Amino acid sequence: MRAQDSATTQTTIAVGTDRPYARRGPASGVALAGLGVLAFSLTFPSTVWGLESFGPWSLVALRSVLAALIAGGALLAGRVPVPARRHWAGLAVVAGGVVVGFPLLTSLALQTSTSSHAAVVVGLLPLTTALLSAVRTGSRPPRAFWAAALAGAAVVIAFTVQQSGGKLSGGDLYLFGALLVCAAGYTEGGRLAGVMPGWQVIGWALVLSLPLAVAGAAVALPFEPVRLTAHGVVGLVWVAVGSTFLGLYVWYRGMAEIGVPRASQLQLAQPLLTLVWSFLLLGEEVSTAAPLAAVAVLVCIAVTQRAGSRETRRTGAEAPARS
Repeated sequence: MRAQDSATTQTTIAVGTDRPYARRGPASGVALAGLGVLAFSLTFPSTVWGLESFGPWSLVALRSVLAALIAGGALLAGRVPVPARRHWAGLAVVAGGVVVGFPLLTSLALQTSTSSHAAVVVGLLPLTTALLSAVRTGSRPPRAFWAAALAGAAVVIAFTVQQSGGKLSGGDLYLFGALLVCAAGYTEGGRLAGVMPGWQVIGWALVLSLPLAVAGAAVALPFEPVRLTAHGVVGLVWVAVGSTFLGLYVWYRGMAEIGVPRASQLQLAQPLLTLVWSFLLLGEEVSTAAPLAAVAVLVCIAVTQRAGSRETRRTGAEAPARS
């Protein structure tokens, strides 16, 4: 009984909620979050395909519109009640981070950066999410966490500078901005996934962003040329349905069941998966430095996740005793 209470307390602390949402169990959560990572790993190659037919602003607007229509239909079909007013600020952060900010900044970056290069840079996303989550919840990770965090940041910066000929490019600045806004969206989404079903988190965030997406599409489409190709259409459909809705649907639902730390740890495989997809689907030449940098980043992030997990288990185990 004490073990169950400790696990519940640990999960509540991990997502930073006042009332935990019911979970099926770790096996189901791992499978769902793993499917989310698989969907996310195809985002950059699909975006490159989508840019064959659409401009970056049009692509982001159209993917958001399509995903929002699907999400709205699901919410209506399920007769889901409107969230409480106190949750709308958090939903706005999710919408701004993962629905608008991350897709737009990465689409702009992929005009000049390769998918494999972007994958390595964005490999720092789990670490960035963990850092923002620590700030958001007020937790104090151990020294090993910060040492690995600094090492991972140094690897990513060194790789991007080396690949850019000695200086950061505009594409890299877009990617680093994408890291921050997406990490904020993940952090706030993880918190909300503790008090409502994960798919409703992304569903309402998409519906909230629909007016902006429609306006963006109306403005961007007349100014950006549209050249429909098979790759372009497939890329748009995937980033809208696969990455933006289904991927985030299973991702947030998985986070609701296993918590933010474990879900973030599963995402460590995403950069390497993207490198594989970039080679198979785009025929990109993956330099020796890219996979080496990706592996180094994964090692650093894995250390931070293990250190953070140990800290969570320690504080979670102590909480019942203090009560």
